Amino acid sequence: MAIGVKALPISFVAHFLGVVGAILVLIWCISFRGGLAWEATNKNLIFNLHPVLMLIGLIIIGGEAIMSYKCLPLKKPEKKLIHLVLHATALILGIIGIYMAFKFHNESNIANLYSLHSWLGIGVIVLYGIQWIYGFLVFFFPGGTTAIRSESLPWHVLFGIFVYVLAVGTATLGYLEKLTFLENSGLAKYGSEAFLVNFTAIITILFGTFVILTILSQAPPEDEYSYSAI
Repeated sequence: MAIGVKALPISFVAHFLGVVGAILVLIWCISFRGGLAWEATNKNLIFNLHPVLMLIGLIIIGGEAIMSYKCLPLKKPEKKLIHLVLHATALILGIIGIYMAFKFHNESNIANLYSLHSWLGIGVIVLYGIQWIYGFLVFFFPGGTTAIRSESLPWHVLFGIFVYVLAVGTATLGYLEKLTFLENSGLAKYGSEAFLVNFTAIITILFGTFVILTILSQAPPEDEYSYSAI
């Protein structure tokens, strides 16, 4: 299935939104929240790595991985390798990002896994990992038979879209949860930081939307170098 729009122009919008999202989350965590740290007496600096790694890693790099198969003017094996490596990078950064949330909670004597955001986050990272492992084994190495790959591809694509949409939704819940905590602690509800967090969430949703639109759009004409439309 493909909508009647070329994929490449839509992907440019997604790339731009990804850059904007990365800049906004860094401004929030560094300028407003005090910076980033693996170890610190101020445990909030440890937590700040969580939104940065989850957005830049799982959402943005993960989105670029999804779009790479539809837009890059390369041979199919090269696109497959880029797709695989970008997803692996997104998965690793996502795992580290989740670890930083646990680390912050444990060192601050805060309970773990009590919110919907945390439950969905664990679900997303597990499903993302399963998707990557299955894709590696079936489409890369050792590789399934032609019949298995042909039958698996539509489900691989569909499941990938589901996990990615779930990841974007979970990230949005994370912004809401953190901003609610901050506002309950005295942060101005109409202050610049509150607006920044909300705008970052909106950019995240828009980025995810254009990722999905890209993969549902028309790829270049099929030849030996291209990837057929979903």
